Amino acid sequence: MTNRMKTRVPAGDDRLPAQGGIFDHDGVLVDTARFHFAGWQMIAERLGFQLVGAHEELLKDISRNEALDIVLEIGDVAAAPPQRDRLAGEKNAWYVARIQQPTPAALLPGALDLLLSLRRINIPMALASSSRNAPAIVECVGIARFFDAVVDPAELSATKPDPEIFVRSAEGLGLTPGSCVVFEDAPAGITGALRAGCVVVGVGDGAVLHEADIVVTSLVDDL
Repeated sequence: MTNRMKTRVPAGDDRLPAQGGIFDHDGVLVDTARFHFAGWQMIAERLGFQLVGAHEELLKDISRNEALDIVLEIGDVAAAPPQRDRLAGEKNAWYVARIQQPTPAALLPGALDLLLSLRRINIPMALASSSRNAPAIVECVGIARFFDAVVDPAELSATKPDPEIFVRSAEGLGLTPGSCVVFEDAPAGITGALRAGCVVVGVGDGAVLHEADIVVTSLVDDL
């Protein structure tokens, strides 16, 4: 492939330029991450305790069951399997009800411009989200056409921070992980992408995403 993506990394980094882009969904491309946390706050209140802002990062970019484990631990609440299933289902139903039929207005700043720029130079792209709702959402907001590979989290043996989703994304593009740049907004995703051998762009707070190779406050920033 002759067209490659440039990113800002320390001079002499021989992993770049990159040949493929791998994107998380919530909080990177589409403004839906806030609904995940609000849904878990709702569950916590039903169980008699509160989740505060400091807990939000703990719940990003992990599976529903893993997030439920964290919520129950924060509240020091024990739940048998039937109750766990009910709580996870209630949270997902609450979330899905609030993201029904999102429009392109839900795209985060810079997302569409970046996807268009990469498509113009023939950079293949993959969607690597822990959310089972992600494929439907990217379809609704009009960006599904950009992704040459989409990893189904239901088929993974382990979720982020395990590197599997990023390895599979690269394979879906016909590339090695080391030739791909991952765009992530959560520590778990960043850790997984680094374990896979990818170069990682953290999108958000540099104090939280400090392990990434590059941190930008949003996709509007010059990459």
